[in-house]
Amino acid sequence: MIELTRLNGSPMMINSDLIKTAESSPDTMLTLINGEKLIVREDTATVIEKILEYRARLLAEVARRMPDPAPLVRLAAISSADVAGSRQQDRKPGQI
Repeated sequence: MIELTRLNGSPMMINSDLIKTAESSPDTMLTLINGEKLIVREDTATVIEKILEYRARLLAEVARRMPDPAPLVRLAAISSADVAGSRQQDRKPGQI
């Protein structure tokens, strides 16, 4: 879960796996996979950063609990080689 802020300033927790799209126009509108729409104060770049930080924490926790984290470390190294840079270029505006 990630913490975001409603327009009225109240914080809310959102399951980041349910976010389908994030659009800036000018407020950031999140569309969830069930069609629900949420408007938040954070810009799309901040939403994406929070999602990436959350997923990194999850992977770190999984690695910590594994008796032999070497396969997970190899997988992370392979998937992060230059994939992150090419994904940023291929990503459409507002797409997560």
